Order: sequence, then C-alpha cells, then structure tokens
Amino acid sequence: DFDGVTVRKGTVGAFLANARIWLDPLASGQEIEDAERDLMEALPALRALGLFDILTVRDDKLRAFLNRSGGAA
Repeated sequence: DFDGVTVRKGTVGAFLANARIWLDPLASGQEIEDAERDLMEALPALRALGLFDILTVRDDKLRAFLNRSGGAA
C-alpha cells in the first residue's frame, strides 16, 4: 500500500510489457487497445510508487499519452 493505493507486485513489469506492445508497430489494434487500457489502469499505482519522479519515459509518443492520461511521465 503506497499513499492509500494498493500496488500489486507485478505492476511495474506489467507496465513495461504493455508499453512495449503499445509501441510495437506490428501489434494488432486489439493488442494496442488492451495495452492502452492496462497502462491507464496502472497509472495510479505507478504514481503512488513515485516511478515517474525517478524515471522519465524516453519515447515521446508514449510520454505524451501518459501525460494526457494523468500520469506525469
């Protein structure tokens, strides 16, 4: 529990896996849609962990998406 948000053990790993899918030009529309949903659902936990206070998302497109979705990336 971080700042009142339950964070599951695999949250960061799942975020990385979903980010790779979201950025993959060969991923299907459904895969990208699923990854996008999972990325958005993980943002509260990632913010509570302080992940984006320490790390910056290097990919401009992904960083913009996360910022639009309420994650300071």
